[in-house]
Amino acid sequence: MDQSNASRKPEPAPASTRRDPEEESVHQALEGYYHAGKPPWDTGVTPPELVALVEGHGALPPGRALELGCGTGTNAIYLARHGWEVAAVDLIDRAVDQASQKAADAGVAVRLLHGDATRLDELNVPGPFDLFFDLSCYCGVPLHRRDAYAAGLTHRAAPGALLLMFGYGPEPVGSSTTEITSWAAGVTADELRARFPGWELLDVTPGTNSVPTFWFTLRRDA
Repeated sequence: MDQSNASRKPEPAPASTRRDPEEESVHQALEGYYHAGKPPWDTGVTPPELVALVEGHGALPPGRALELGCGTGTNAIYLARHGWEVAAVDLIDRAVDQASQKAADAGVAVRLLHGDATRLDELNVPGPFDLFFDLSCYCGVPLHRRDAYAAGLTHRAAPGALLLMFGYGPEPVGSSTTEITSWAAGVTADELRARFPGWELLDVTPGTNSVPTFWFTLRRDA
């Protein structure tokens, strides 16, 4: 892989993007995590579920990958180190800047994009991609933007492409842990089946967190 672009600056978000009140609430909440310090989802460790897909029995051959909600780049860099051509997008500029520096330090090429994972057309992300990776991005997307998220991936998916997604389940009734509707809604297998026509839900594996979480694996029809 050509390493000449490893340290290039992240591509900026388009000036035309406008957020509604719920989208703005999500953006501010995410920014708050990064300004306060290290976000809880950004552990710096690639999850074993992704490692198994890339290095385990019957591992995928390296191809083109898109990470949605890449944070500071841990998993995008991991994929690039294992021969994948990687693009990665995140809504928070501070996260993308950190990811750019980490990719440069690692000496790998990752195309980093600052923007909205539900508006990929505005980010010039043409595809096709063989693998999509989402570590708790989709479950934070406002409900009215989730169809756009699914359509964006479907449009860019190579035949047989895989989507590996980690998400939080719905919050218990009366929970006060979040005031953001989409975060309280979480994500379920039934929702993914409905929102991703043309994809097969291959696997749902519960996570090991103290609250309900799941790993979902979907495959695009050939």
